[in-house]
Amino acid sequence: MDYDIWVSGYTDPFTGELRDLGVKDGIITYNGRFYDGVKHTVRAKETVTAAGRLVLPGLVESHIHLDKAFLTQRMSREADSLSDAIGMTAALKKDYTFEDIMRRSVAVIERSMQAGVTHLRCQVEVDPIIGLLSMEAALQLKELYRSLMTIQLVVFPQEGIFQQEGTEELMRQAVAMGADAIGGIPYNDTDARDHLEWIFKLAEETGLPVDLHVDFSDDPSHRTIVDIADLTIAYGLQGRVTVAHLTSLGSMESDDARAIAFKMAAAGIHVITLPATDLYLNGRGDSYKPRRGLTPVRLLLEEGVNVCFGSNNIRNAFTPFGKGDPLDIALLLGQTAYMGTRADAVLLLEMCTTRAARALNLEYGALACGSAADFLLTGASDICDLIYDRTPERIVWKNGLRTAETALNKFVISPEPIVRRA
Repeated sequence: MDYDIWVSGYTDPFTGELRDLGVKDGIITYNGRFYDGVKHTVRAKETVTAAGRLVLPGLVESHIHLDKAFLTQRMSREADSLSDAIGMTAALKKDYTFEDIMRRSVAVIERSMQAGVTHLRCQVEVDPIIGLLSMEAALQLKELYRSLMTIQLVVFPQEGIFQQEGTEELMRQAVAMGADAIGGIPYNDTDARDHLEWIFKLAEETGLPVDLHVDFSDDPSHRTIVDIADLTIAYGLQGRVTVAHLTSLGSMESDDARAIAFKMAAAGIHVITLPATDLYLNGRGDSYKPRRGLTPVRLLLEEGVNVCFGSNNIRNAFTPFGKGDPLDIALLLGQTAYMGTRADAVLLLEMCTTRAARALNLEYGALACGSAADFLLTGASDICDLIYDRTPERIVWKNGLRTAETALNKFVISPEPIVRRA
């Protein structure tokens, strides 16, 4: 069989096996036996000699705010709390323009693409301050990068629904424009339960999944997640509800947290931990033995909850650092959630590939035959080196098209050019 791409002798990061990979018409058509030393004729337009280096499924950025990235230079000071970050960003939002949102969003997307991100879910803010401006920009970005990155849009009422008159109608308009999920933030509204009920009803009407910011605090009494689990079952949305942050669960007594995690698993709720933001903003009120400010990742996994991670914010009041590379977040989570074994390294990779894809309800074959050829070749030959070094050498393919590279000469022996963006 003729191939468009043939990758010879790569290491599978999940199993450690040495394999070959073949791509035809943007689809993986071979992933199996390594033919080194065996008579086997392969004709391909592009041939890549991996020499034992890791090939990964395309990375999944499960939670990011494009429309408020790169705002630190506009801030007069750093935020000292979550509420402060929300207030500071709301004030800056008044000066957003369409061109401004596009410029900052493109900067994040381009960085993420270089890192190997092929699927991204962004939170798109909708409120009376900026109306549908972010949604209009996000829809244009989704189309602009359609062949280079799969982008999902979450309609997100950052300023609340009921405390900002007019947000309900704006949310409905944004959904009609082409949203992929319904977002919510119950801790930033007049009544958390009313907020959730409205979100779940809209999800029921539209058939869209739910993606919520919840229980972002150090206070163990914050247990909105229990209501979310109940509503998920009541509305028949098992497996279609994702929650981010959930940091108050990490401040609870273990038995309480475990009981809630069990309830979440029964409801099929996915969790996205956001360590870059959660570690930065939480624990600030503790003068002695400050809490880590993370959701209890290990406990959730033990109870059968699907956990993944995201970048959340890039250089703003919530997170004044970051470059859009999921492997940076993998290392940070590994260091702060006590995930340092080889098995943990595999788990961390799953959390920005297969587990993240499950949370986002993506069609994602993880290098399976018949799936889209979304993958990247890295400079690492070992899973631990990949996570701990965040290996910078990467070549990225989306639907079989080479979209980014940082070390072409190290791997590729075919002269075929990479795809250039218009």
